[in-house]
Amino acid sequence: MSGSLASTAARPSASHLRHGAATLMLAAGIDVKIVSDTLGHSDTRITRDIYQSVLPHVGKSTAEATAKLVPLQRKAEAEEARKAAKKAAAKAKAEARAKKKGKRKKPKK
Repeated sequence: MSGSLASTAARPSASHLRHGAATLMLAAGIDVKIVSDTLGHSDTRITRDIYQSVLPHVGKSTAEATAKLVPLQRKAEAEEARKAAKKAAAKAKAEARAKKKGKRKKPKK
């Protein structure tokens, strides 16, 4: 009797295969609408409610991908470039003033 129990436990049920397939699809980045349609769910909320907690890294990777779209790095680089340009302009202006001051004729005594 224990042999038949072991052979039954080794075979996954249809629901295990279905759940595994849905989990793998979501992990691969397949849109939840496609997964929901594949599973025959009437609404994507059903799919999200069931599988959202299964793959927390899916949410994390989504957040990271979204963050890449936000131009924070470019904004910081633009700010640094603006500050460097302002500093260079001030330096050039100071050098021009010093040069102009050096060219002035000294008054005679």
